[in-house]
Amino acid sequence: MSGQRTFRVVEVTESVAGAACGRLFAALGHDVLLCEPPTGTPLRAREFTFAALGAGKRSTVLRPEQLAADETSPLATADVLITDLTPAAAAAEGLDLDQLRHRFPRLVTVSLTAFGLTGAYAESVGDSLLAEAYGGLATMVGEPDRRPLSLGGEQSAHSAAFVGLYGAMLALRHRDRTGCGDLVEVALSDVAAYMDWKSDVLHDLGGGVPKRAGSSQGGWRVVRAKDGWVGVIFSAHQWPAVVELFGDPRLSAPGLDDAEQRARRSDEWWAVIAEAAASREAVELYTEAQRLGLPFGHAADAESLMADEQLRTRGFVLPPGMRRRDAPVVGPPWTVPGAPSSTVAAPRLGDGGGSFTAGPRPAAARTPRASVAVQHRDAAPLDGLVVLDFGTITAGAATSRLLADYGATVIKIESQGRPDPFRAWVMPGSAGKADGAQTPASPMFASNNAGKRRLSLDLKTDHGRAIAHRLIRRADVLVENFRVGVTARMGIDYATAHRLNPDLVYLSLSSQGVFGPEASYGSFGSTLDLLSGLAAVTGYPGERPMWSGGDVNYPDQVVSFVGAALVADAVTSGRRGIHLDVSQREAVAWTLADQLGEYVWTGRMPAPDGNHRPGAAPHDTYPTAEPDSWLAIACTSAGHRRALAEVITALPGHEPEDWWLNHQDTVDATISEWTARHPRDRAVAKLRRAGVPAVPVNTAADRARDPRYRERRAALRVPEWLKGFPMILHGHTPPDPAPAPTLGDNAEHLDDDALDALLGGADRPSFLR
Repeated sequence: MSGQRTFRVVEVTESVAGAACGRLFAALGHDVLLCEPPTGTPLRAREFTFAALGAGKRSTVLRPEQLAADETSPLATADVLITDLTPAAAAAEGLDLDQLRHRFPRLVTVSLTAFGLTGAYAESVGDSLLAEAYGGLATMVGEPDRRPLSLGGEQSAHSAAFVGLYGAMLALRHRDRTGCGDLVEVALSDVAAYMDWKSDVLHDLGGGVPKRAGSSQGGWRVVRAKDGWVGVIFSAHQWPAVVELFGDPRLSAPGLDDAEQRARRSDEWWAVIAEAAASREAVELYTEAQRLGLPFGHAADAESLMADEQLRTRGFVLPPGMRRRDAPVVGPPWTVPGAPSSTVAAPRLGDGGGSFTAGPRPAAARTPRASVAVQHRDAAPLDGLVVLDFGTITAGAATSRLLADYGATVIKIESQGRPDPFRAWVMPGSAGKADGAQTPASPMFASNNAGKRRLSLDLKTDHGRAIAHRLIRRADVLVENFRVGVTARMGIDYATAHRLNPDLVYLSLSSQGVFGPEASYGSFGSTLDLLSGLAAVTGYPGERPMWSGGDVNYPDQVVSFVGAALVADAVTSGRRGIHLDVSQREAVAWTLADQLGEYVWTGRMPAPDGNHRPGAAPHDTYPTAEPDSWLAIACTSAGHRRALAEVITALPGHEPEDWWLNHQDTVDATISEWTARHPRDRAVAKLRRAGVPAVPVNTAADRARDPRYRERRAALRVPEWLKGFPMILHGHTPPDPAPAPTLGDNAEHLDDDALDALLGGADRPSFLR
């Protein structure tokens, strides 16, 4: 770990997204200086949010205008500035981003706002509800005939924070080559839209406008157990295991072993499962299902998470003796050698000094001896990086797609016998069966694998493993998201890879991490919605937990940001030869760290509360005049509420603040009555003109019509629809990616010339050496 670089980060933020981004830097050991006004950041008023997101930082009382005042400013020696100010607010505070780039040309600035720095909404403030509504993600969460929901726990804010970390590391790597900083623009609404990419694929194929599937109906459901809730999740071929698990002879009725008949008779057998599950304990049912190979999940709540043996064994949940009220009660969602202790506290106001420690800066990670094109300032940040991609479906494959987007040479490794399952994913509107090189791959596969090179290897043979080992010796990064134990059987586990290449960065994106009593358990995204605690805080008040659903699979989406960010940090900071162990369950549970802290210290159990959030009212989605059309409103100040009362005159204009919080049902009913009489876009426009934070709840059809998503390249046409990019690097525009690779025949041989071509050049030295 010698020669590892520590970056200097200045944070000027008030939002969860900005604070979470700074927390990620601190959790990786970087020096984060939080600049606060004399009264402190507004997040200090949210005790447990600040404890979770302020940990590991230093605090200084320094107004934004002082940062740009003179050469004694911390920005003069900083590497990164994190800010969540809108353009006008930044200019008013003396932090005009264009001027900062001229004054501090080596500074990398990460901007995290709800709607980006340009466009009609650029000056609008917003939270995860508004971002998920405008981005279209909220359309997919909730029951089909009920109001759309935001995910619990400020999910788009945390996802954007991971994207911000990734973008910053790309910009720092680019700076090593060019000497120039960059502006990384992350819009929470763009990130939300990016994560809902499957809806765009379905809509583009003529499959209609995807909407909420819910957790009480459909092929997978959340059912009540004796002491909680369980997600019944299985593939068609696993029906015999379902029958064995529940043990009710009615599930063995003639015809139910046929998938088509089961679909027609779903009411019949779901009633049997609901009855059988009601007599079983949730964790017992989950454990037995996993023993049978069924990817069930139980709806973990704060109490069960803090007592969970898997999370405790991995050190994610801190033991009681190590907890303190001003620090997180859970660790970061990764195992990174050399990262700081998770028990570090949030800073007291002004206790961290106003500058960075003096001394020489660490040298930049060595730039590879490469062509003039790579040396050129327009080269992609990850040019020269070679990634072996053993990832499948979304978690691993989407991670390596993000690396490919920004210049890495990514080699997609599959076999004829076990291709990526997304190649043959059946989708409405797609023609024929996509089963390899002879037929087009499913559009699902295309979005996660565009821009990669192909190699087909049978790792069950000595010959296939020998080729894989040759590649490992020459690669910089390996990405895998296999079930724990598979890589060892294939001969590509971390121990083997490290022996072959001591500098290799090895990323594992497993369901629950590579060790612990539940490490071998299987999962889908919906399983992880439940196990992470997210489903237990998402939903309608007093009702069953709500997952993001199979059409979103939120845990798969967010973990790709985590994986890409950790790889970029490793190669930019000089963390060589390390095993990055990411638990997808922990990645999502980490976003609930403040709610877990509040439970530990106050006993308050987080629970579904619709779209309501503490301290905000009204804060919900409301029906409009068109069928199944909605808008979202998020009022967080007295000014917002006064503006709302001016538009909707049936609301009181002069009630005290606590009145709004104590009468939310009455307020919501009054707003719904008004919005239901108005077309959605006209109602939004009227509310916004008055100063009310309001946005449409967009759908995939809205995104397809709105040029914003193509202009900002969150979606691409090349020529078919393709998932784009979750952020904008102002100093680098990635090209449209090449088509996803076909499968091809298993490699019978790979001579030195072919290997050199696959790796991107015969004289290519390691990116890290």
